[in-house]
Amino acid sequence: MIERRQFYINGAWVDPLDGRDHEVIDPSTEEPCAVISLGGQADTDAAVAAAKAALPGWMGTPPEERIAALERVYAAYKERAEDLAQAMSMEMGAPLDLARSSQVGAGINHLKNFINAAKAFEWEKPLSPDHPDTRILHEAVGVCALITPWNWPMNQVTLKVGAALVAGNTMVLKPSEESPIDAMVFAEIMDAADLPRGVFNLVNGDGAGVGSQLSSHADVDMVSFTGSTRAGILISKAAADSLKRVHLELGGKGANLVFADADEKAVKRGVLHMMNNSGQSCNAPSRMLVESSRYDAAVEEAAATAAKVTVGPASEEGRHIGPVVNKTQWEKIQDLIQKGIDEGARLVTGGTGRPDGLNKGFYVRPTVFADVTNDMTIAREEIFGPVLSIMKFDTEEEAVRIANDTPYGLTNYVQSEDAERRHRLSRQLRSGMVEMNGKSRGPGAPFGGMKASGNGREGGSWGIHDFVEVKAVSGWAAE
Repeated sequence: MIERRQFYINGAWVDPLDGRDHEVIDPSTEEPCAVISLGGQADTDAAVAAAKAALPGWMGTPPEERIAALERVYAAYKERAEDLAQAMSMEMGAPLDLARSSQVGAGINHLKNFINAAKAFEWEKPLSPDHPDTRILHEAVGVCALITPWNWPMNQVTLKVGAALVAGNTMVLKPSEESPIDAMVFAEIMDAADLPRGVFNLVNGDGAGVGSQLSSHADVDMVSFTGSTRAGILISKAAADSLKRVHLELGGKGANLVFADADEKAVKRGVLHMMNNSGQSCNAPSRMLVESSRYDAAVEEAAATAAKVTVGPASEEGRHIGPVVNKTQWEKIQDLIQKGIDEGARLVTGGTGRPDGLNKGFYVRPTVFADVTNDMTIAREEIFGPVLSIMKFDTEEEAVRIANDTPYGLTNYVQSEDAERRHRLSRQLRSGMVEMNGKSRGPGAPFGGMKASGNGREGGSWGIHDFVEVKAVSGWAAE
């Protein structure tokens, strides 16, 4: 069993001041795989103090030196790729192939994109050609608390750390207690990058402990949080007393609009996207809306596709999906599947219980419901498991109304060969992102939502903007 009972504070691994032990559970086996310490107030205070002391020097470092530091992080990250993959596979259940490619690969891509964005970023510039004596400066927000989730650990850690670091901020990272080992490997990566002491700090803890302490800490200038909408509301309230900046990337209930003229792979693509990472993605296309003339065929195809999705241990290589992260999530998903049945949705594949042949581990049967209406619980709540709801629509206007009838607004999807329709829908769908015909967003594109899905943008230059203050200076001397 792995033992990791130290925190990374002020450039060194230190013993907790008032920590308590916490077992990390392997969701494939339901057995403990690691023991870590969860910090207390004294540990939080020590990490924040280290970040505060390091802030003047780091924010005053020229941008090119901060970029060089991020390049060192990028190089060290790639060297530890396998260690990161093994950790994430063990602690949160990502199958090894997915952990090596998508989970680790997301961090590689984000760090590279931040390097490119930072080199092109206008850290200071004249207001306009007519007013060159007014200068616009972009400088660090200050001490940043970075609170990250378990479902895409390195994706979220690198999105926050990369932007905060290159913008001149100092930081305290609190990863999820469900997936702390990969974050501790990441702290070793940051140590190998030879940053000034106190720029990066890590304290393990839970939301009620270290998370709340950071959110309300008087010396924290910004909280960047990814997780549930419920937790985001609590963080916002805790941060309000000190008027700190709060950046939130929260849940989603994405609609995937499949029109009659969609390409022949659209339904299969949507199902597999939904099942990816065992459905544990905030941008998952969990509501498939299908035009009525194609609906019956789409339901049949979706059921057949999901039935072929295999489920197995995260430690095995292959294209299967793994378990969900813990018992609490497993039980929540089971309850929601049963609620879908009870409320009248038509179960076309999957259902409650573990897949055949798996009697231990937090495994969920890939599940598809048809004839779902938007007032059903499975259409309203973020299930965060491999469960797809299919609905029917007759007109484009109806599809938009159903898609927007949700508290969330992270990602929506459109499948249609009609370019004019796609352009109309891109403006009508209330979400921070719209992906069409299976085309992914370009490198460095902003990730984030609106409404109950949050208020920030991560990635590329938009991610850097979220970690800077804008300062206007008049009377700038001519050079």
